[in-house]
Formats: sequence, C-alpha cells, structure tokens
Amino acid sequence: MAKQGEIVVGLDIGTTKVCAVVAEVKGGVAEGGRLRGDEFSEIEILGVGNVPCKGLRKGVVANVASTTESIRQAIEEAQNMAGVEIRTVFAGIAGSHVRAQSSNGVVAIASNEVTRSDVERVLENARAIPIPTDRQILHVLPCEYLVDTQDGIREPVGMSGVRLEVKAQLITAARSCVENVIKCAERVGLTVADVVLEPLASAEAVLTEDEREIGVAVVDIGGGTTDVILYVDGGIVAANVIPVGGMSVTSDIAAGLRTPMAEAERLKHARGCALGRMVPDDEEMEVPGVGGYPARRVPRRVLADIIEPRVEEIFAVVRRQLEESGYLEQLSAGVVLCGGAVLMEGMTELGEEILGMPVRRGYPVGTRGLTDLTHGPQFATAVGLARYGAQAIFTAQAREDEPVVVPASKADAKAPGTTSDRPGFWGWIKAAF
Repeated sequence: MAKQGEIVVGLDIGTTKVCAVVAEVKGGVAEGGRLRGDEFSEIEILGVGNVPCKGLRKGVVANVASTTESIRQAIEEAQNMAGVEIRTVFAGIAGSHVRAQSSNGVVAIASNEVTRSDVERVLENARAIPIPTDRQILHVLPCEYLVDTQDGIREPVGMSGVRLEVKAQLITAARSCVENVIKCAERVGLTVADVVLEPLASAEAVLTEDEREIGVAVVDIGGGTTDVILYVDGGIVAANVIPVGGMSVTSDIAAGLRTPMAEAERLKHARGCALGRMVPDDEEMEVPGVGGYPARRVPRRVLADIIEPRVEEIFAVVRRQLEESGYLEQLSAGVVLCGGAVLMEGMTELGEEILGMPVRRGYPVGTRGLTDLTHGPQFATAVGLARYGAQAIFTAQAREDEPVVVPASKADAKAPGTTSDRPGFWGWIKAAF
C-alpha cells in the first residue's frame, strides 16, 4: 500500500508570479487514481513561497535568468516555512503553444481480466500517433474505456474481456517551451518529476466529483493566458488556451488612466470591478500620475468602464470555444473560475451574463495545515500541482504492489519497446522520491 507522509511540491511558474507549495500527503486514492474525497485524503500544506515574476510572456519563458531567480526565491521561502529541503517538484506549464487532440487506443487483454498493465498499454497505444519533432506529448487523458462492447467505463481494472479500448485527449506542447521550464528549475538544483498542464492542476484543486460527472468547465484566467478545460461524465473532453489574461486588463488600465503598470495592477485588485453598473456614480479614487505628473481624483466608474470590455472579450472567446467544442449544453455544473484576476468584483456576475450558466470562483479544497495562505483562486494551480504529485506517487506505489500477470500465450505477450520494457515516468518518480 502507499505510504502516508510523502512530501510533494507544486511549482506554478506564471506570467506574473511564481508560487511554490510544499505539502505532505495524508491519505490514499480512490478508483481512477484521484485522491479520495474523505477526511483521510487531504494534503497538509507545510509551506508556501509566492514571489513576483517578470521572466515569462503569455505563459512562456522569455527570460531564463529572471525566471530562475524568481523560482529560487519562491523555493527558498517555501522550504524555510516548511522546514524541509526541496529537491523534486511538479511544475506547471501553459501558453498558446499547448494543443489538445483526440486519439483512440486498442489492445488485447493479456489474461481475460483487465490489469493495470493493460491500461498502461492501451494508453501507450493511444499515444502512438505522429507529431511534429518540435512538439511533445504532456498527457494522455482518458475520456472513457471500452471493454469488448461495453462503453462508458471509468475504471476498467478487474473487468473481464478480450479487447480494451480507450478514447483519450492528447495534450501536446512545444518541446522548447517544456525544456525551458525544466532548465529554469534545474538551474536552482531542482529535479522536475513531471511537467503538468496548469488548468488540469487547477481542476484537481477546485472541482468536486459531482461537478465532473454532470459537466463543468474550469476557466483559469492567468496573467498572460486564459486556460479552459472541460469535464463531462467524469472525464476530460476538451482543453484550450486563449492568449489573453489579466495582464491585458492591467495594460488597458495603465493606458486609459495614464498611470504606471505597477499602479494599474494595484488599482485593478484594490478598486477594480468587471461590471460597471455595480459601481456608484459618485465614488472616486486617487490615481497616481506618470512621468512626474501629480496624482488626481478619478471616478471609480471610469476604471470599471475600462475593465469591463476586456473581461467581456475574454468571456466571449470562452463562450465561443464552448460552443465549438459541442459540449456547451452538457455543462450542467456551469463554470468554475480560477486565477488572481477572478477576485475582482463583478467577475462572476458578468461571466453568468455572457456564458449563460452558473459561474463560481474556485477555491482549493481537500487541504489542511496552512490553508489561510492558499485559500484563494490564485493558488488553485500550485495546490493542484501538489495534489497531482500526490496522486502520481500513490499510483506508482500501487503499481509496484500489483502482482505480475503472465500472458496466456505468446501472441498476448508484450512487444519489444512497449512501456513495460523501460523504466519510464513511474520509474523516475520512484527514484526521485
């Protein structure tokens, strides 16, 4: 069985900040590999490091030295608070270079009963598609499994049959972007156990099983990008990245109010509102000048009128992507918003108007310890990366405990070059931890 007490670290390398979360695993996983929803499945937050970052542009590393320094500071803060040495991290990645595509895999079941090895083989089969040399596969995300003629299966292990099929979403990314993230982490002495799609991590932190089952969209509005991931019937069915985020709102404020970018960011968080009609006409605020000009009093409604069109644009693009996916009518649980920008007043109200469905802010759940430091939509990705790491460790340990099944015939035996012939990711996880 998997051991409790494992230390996992999520490293969210974002356009505006780098956040490191150190957590201790407190429980096991349910069927399907996700942490159980009971009181024994939580992770305990031991330390948090959160520092500004100016080394990324729209989710992609643009300055290796600056990004490396931000990672170093965040890691030092987190390990000093936690009292542990950080060596291995699960790093997040986003950006417009990320793509999703559908793929199917089919294998023969080795012993008339589906084992974890059969599931690995069918996922590896789904992975075996031609992709450009400058891209790499980040994730193979199963939507559903089919055993013989039975479809809609979430967890096929233990079922009887002769043929196993999977319908999956492949997440690919630019190889250079992934390598730059790993390079920045390695320069401060870290080992990257896995590079994880950030909206996938955010979903792990904020969604409930019921929401996944009845259909939900996670919209993570980061500094440089807006990431969208859709769940229907418990599985991921689509993922997209929009190259517009909170920094676009900040730039609009800086230009519209003629104020420095740092002051525009402060005004956005302190006085911003995404829905102009929610702001009283007589409410004013002080706006610092730029280039030596003195501060001046400006109606707060002016700030809201600058913010609203950009946020409306973001939600309109999200709405269009939901319509193009074909799953708009199946998102009965609505939309869950993540990211620092969604803390602005009026975000959920404007989102409901444009998207035409329930909208709520996503706060990390299933955590103990220093929860006050991570209780906000802006920490969803970092906490989700820690949860993803916990699940990866439990899954790897469960695979070790599974008995080896000898194929019934040579025809069913594994072919050279399959996943079981090489250590692969799970062997790396075992060695790293």
